[in-house]
Amino acid sequence: MKKVAKYNLIWLAFILVSYGILLVLYNVGIVDLFIDNALVNIGINVILAVGLNLIIGYSGQFSLGHAGFMAIGAYTGAIFAMQNPTYGGFFLGMLVGALLSGILALGVGIPTLRLKGDYLAIATLGVAEIIRILIVNLDGITNGPAGIFGIPQFTTWEMVFAFAVLTILIVVNFIHSGPGRGVLAVREDEIAAESMGVNTTKYKVMAFVVGAMTASVAGTLFAGYKQSVFPGDYGFMKSVDILIIVVFGGMGSTTGAVISAIVLGVMNTFLQDTGSLRMIIYALALIIIMIFKPSGLLGTWEFSVKNILTKITGKGAGSDATIDR
Repeated sequence: MKKVAKYNLIWLAFILVSYGILLVLYNVGIVDLFIDNALVNIGINVILAVGLNLIIGYSGQFSLGHAGFMAIGAYTGAIFAMQNPTYGGFFLGMLVGALLSGILALGVGIPTLRLKGDYLAIATLGVAEIIRILIVNLDGITNGPAGIFGIPQFTTWEMVFAFAVLTILIVVNFIHSGPGRGVLAVREDEIAAESMGVNTTKYKVMAFVVGAMTASVAGTLFAGYKQSVFPGDYGFMKSVDILIIVVFGGMGSTTGAVISAIVLGVMNTFLQDTGSLRMIIYALALIIIMIFKPSGLLGTWEFSVKNILTKITGKGAGSDATIDR
């Protein structure tokens, strides 16, 4: 217990130091509106990537429906915020959106997660498109193709930082729980896991639901920062963007998802002035990584406080593929 407490204190110190550095940068005026926009988008992408990595990297299910669940959170948060322009209304919309996404993921996941590979990808993509089309056609609620604008700006960098940390903690603790071990067993060998009595569909659905709910939260934060939502923001390419972050960082690595979101976010920020050349450079960087590092930047490696302390003290050996709280 003492060791676990020590690891937790180190992680808490790391989080507080990271927050303190950002706070100082904001207070001294180094961070302007342009950089603030980049940092908030990076934080939202961290939430999206960590949630999708749980589905793809840990449970081994290829999903292209993340943008649909993000849209649910964005529109629910926007509608509640417009009806009740207070933080209470905003967070209530976030909660309702997360619950709706979780319920929908549960309803969709039970039949579709019995599929595998390309079939599952097509099914989840279809779900995302159904969500987007419903948003376009529900004019009385979502304002149709025109979207919703004039949303009060509730989202701040502090809020995004807090939710990004919370998402990472939820996913890491889930992976280290009993159900999380079941999810990993399904990824490694679904047939073997099922033969050992593991309810594979149950654990795949659990990972899918958690990932969908995190996407919904990210959508609400995105709407609260951009102050507008449009159906076109949550199409197929948005799901691909999130997938690229996960693959770039390494499927099955939460650390990789976080680092990838930061690296690609910084790259996009510095390439803003290059116009159409930006996408060419961006694509070339991805191609180079995939050629020389097919498993992504980190593969399945995780940053581990336990392993670092073990190497420093020389007591025992740990696995690099372990996330420690």
